[in-house]
Amino acid sequence: MGGRRRLLLGLAALGVGLLGLVLTETLAPGPLPATGAGWPGAWTHPLMTTMMGGPSVATARPIGIEAAAQAVQSYVTATGLPNLAVAEVMEFLNNYYAVVVERDTGRGAFELLVDKSTGLVLPEFGPTVVWNTRYGPAGGWAGPTDPGAEMPIGPDQARALAAQYLDSHGLRRDLEPPVRFYGYYTFHTLRGQETDGMLSVNGFTGEVWYHAWHVPFIQKREFPLTGPGTR
Repeated sequence: MGGRRRLLLGLAALGVGLLGLVLTETLAPGPLPATGAGWPGAWTHPLMTTMMGGPSVATARPIGIEAAAQAVQSYVTATGLPNLAVAEVMEFLNNYYAVVVERDTGRGAFELLVDKSTGLVLPEFGPTVVWNTRYGPAGGWAGPTDPGAEMPIGPDQARALAAQYLDSHGLRRDLEPPVRFYGYYTFHTLRGQETDGMLSVNGFTGEVWYHAWHVPFIQKREFPLTGPGTR
């Protein structure tokens, strides 16, 4: 237990430190209502430039989606939390994105990004770091919280808020059913029948965070709750 606790605290410290980089190297902290590719304003930190939609400087051949899924599985295994499983890995131009869920509840645990050149796995900068009340560095990993608190905003209201946000930004998109995380919902957006991106809605405040770095979508893999490579 001591080793696992030290690992989780270490991951929390890493997440908080990386969050600090985000907040100091973008225009402003908190939800950024971007509509284009990448964060608004300058993003120059080399660790996350390509993963978050900035210009790519990598020359290495990108890893494939199966290798990305295995990298995510290794990350999840390293947490020492056996109730977690990789549910989905999506490939975008600048990164791989993964959803990790709880096996017993099916509820979203957290979201991850994978660097396409190196296979580096990190918490996705955004709602999973700032809003996640159970697994995020600002919540269950690094400080006291009530991760079981019921979100006053239900999935239907969250969907309405997401649709209102898209309409107000001139983004004519449909929404898939949300993934319910601790503290927020994440929706995949659809243009016609094709996945187009995603956005999240805070389940307590109703704030909307558009994942503008996820463009364009290429492909995805879904996995049973036993994880990648077990089918």
